[in-house]
Amino acid sequence: MTSPSTQRESASTDAFDPATATIAVVTFNRSGLLTRLLESIERMDPHPGHVVIVDNASTDDTTAVVESFRERIGAEIVYRRLDTNTGGSGGFSEGMRVAYELGSQWIWLMDDDVEVLPDGLARMGKWSGRFKSIQGRRYDYDGSEFYWQYRVAERMGIPIPFAPSGFDASGYKEMNSGCFEGMFIHRDIVAQIGLPDPRFFIYWDDQTYGWLASRITTSVIVDEFVLRRTREIKQWDMGIRHMNASSDAYRYYIMRNRAIIKRYHRALGVYNPVLFGFGTALTFGKELIRLLFVERKVRGTSNLFRGLRDGRAIARDRQWRPMPPLVAAAS
Repeated sequence: MTSPSTQRESASTDAFDPATATIAVVTFNRSGLLTRLLESIERMDPHPGHVVIVDNASTDDTTAVVESFRERIGAEIVYRRLDTNTGGSGGFSEGMRVAYELGSQWIWLMDDDVEVLPDGLARMGKWSGRFKSIQGRRYDYDGSEFYWQYRVAERMGIPIPFAPSGFDASGYKEMNSGCFEGMFIHRDIVAQIGLPDPRFFIYWDDQTYGWLASRITTSVIVDEFVLRRTREIKQWDMGIRHMNASSDAYRYYIMRNRAIIKRYHRALGVYNPVLFGFGTALTFGKELIRLLFVERKVRGTSNLFRGLRDGRAIARDRQWRPMPPLVAAAS
């Protein structure tokens, strides 16, 4: 296993070439938001070499929108329309696969409900000589600075909601998590940890992937604003932090996918049944609070219990294995 310091030394010898970077976008029935994102990529300076768009079987005019940008976006568009909706997890796994097979050195993942600031790629690229797993910052829909939970309590498998938000003179903070709304990752790391796990469908997939990356390299969040959210989400303003509204589908997968995280923890020898169980209980409690105070309703708890139930089948599955490294798969 390569140490973080070795990763930094090897990265420092590489000059950043924007043409070797690929933006990978996942979209589903939100052509209006996708249009705004593609327009922002058109305005970028510099441009990436490729823009990979994974369409999760949209039924709107997404295909026509993509085609309308081919000659004007300033990068080569690679469009993959999937036969079924594989969720954000499946979409990002496919987007990463396509970008990796294109030979991309850097892969920048993002959802369709953000836009890229014009100098975003340059801002990320200036850190590429020091780190290989990088998260930029973003503005929220209202222009405020979005706080992302960049650290997880490893043994509990949950984000730390009040990790310090300020930056010192270094301009970065080490993280052990990830967010597919802006993850900027080098192909060397992808080769070692494999593709994002599509079995999550939605939720916990990016946190787990970022955690896996942080185990082999120094992962950082940098004090660079590079994205802006373009979709308003109902929130509960807690003063220092916000809590977003959710959905029944999210509630189900939030609890079901705890079982997938548990399998990764077991496979990597960090599973602690007491602490992980406590993390699951805290997650359940947080979702109850979200229902009551953000969505102001009590219906929806059945999805939490259903997720826990279905997660038990994943925990007992003797055929389950983590996603394989790409270097091993290619050998």
